[in-house]
Amino acid sequence: MIRADLHIHSCLSPCGDDGMTPADLVGLSLLNGLDVIALTDHNSCKNCPAAFAAAQEYGIGFVPGAEVTTSEDIHCVCLLPTLEAAMAFDAALEQHLPPIPNRREIFGNQILISPDGTCGEYPNLLISATDLSIMDLPDFAAQFGGICYPAHVDREANGLFSILGTWPEDLHVKAAEIRFCDPGGLPAGIPLLQGSDAHRLEDLPDDGFPTALPTPDFAGILQYIGM
Repeated sequence: MIRADLHIHSCLSPCGDDGMTPADLVGLSLLNGLDVIALTDHNSCKNCPAAFAAAQEYGIGFVPGAEVTTSEDIHCVCLLPTLEAAMAFDAALEQHLPPIPNRREIFGNQILISPDGTCGEYPNLLISATDLSIMDLPDFAAQFGGICYPAHVDREANGLFSILGTWPEDLHVKAAEIRFCDPGGLPAGIPLLQGSDAHRLEDLPDDGFPTALPTPDFAGILQYIGM
């Protein structure tokens, strides 16, 4: 079993703690015994280069990604095969976000950190809904070699079932993420993935979520979900 956590936020997410720097979250994940992690900030991959550099240095598997908010206000995890694909995905996704300035005093900081440690701030609010529907997002991610699946389907806030009430028959995804338990109503036999959705260092789990991935990387995730 591979010890994985495929849903983590950094200090770029406005709801994330400022202490969730890419280097610190990668380093603590390693100390917690994880084999592979994914960085999935809200609607952005912009801190993935720094996290990738830290993962390379520390020797832990890393998958770049984002937690995308659909036009229905449903959260979905998008994972990409390479850092280059993730940054191309990020640039395209940015065009689907409304240009609403972030108000730090209300929503929190959105701290950008480069691989060399240089800091900045992303100006527009990242927790807004994109104009991509949940029916369009899987194909959008596939353009960059990525995968997409609904996040925390067993949670009321921004979960697929809480918003749509049912799993759409023509939703073309190969997996679903749960936080704690199968809520029922999922397609028969669909692979389940888990992630901490950590926003603070203390939320990062010891040992992660043991998952039968053949390898601790994007290719292993694809094999696990049957792609």
